[in-house]
Amino acid sequence: MDPVVAFWHVVNGLMPGVGVAVWAVLLAKAVWRRRLASVAWRHLLAWTVGAGVLAQLSGLVVMGRDGTMAGYGLLALAVAAALWWAGLRGR
Repeated sequence: MDPVVAFWHVVNGLMPGVGVAVWAVLLAKAVWRRRLASVAWRHLLAWTVGAGVLAQLSGLVVMGRDGTMAGYGLLALAVAAALWWAGLRGR
């Protein structure tokens, strides 16, 4: 595998974590518009994307392969927890 193909392989492997995080932030900002008005987009995206990618990599390491339902469940829980922590906790 040449370096370009390896790069795209890694990027595509991490896209579910990034995509779920971005959609979660978009929907949260729409649903909790007033409550999240003071929280910056970058702040929410940094927390949720970080948690999503970390969960994706953790699922890969623990399960031994990508694409398992347990890995995607971990991804959803991690993104939701990061969104709560960064934006909704104690406000």
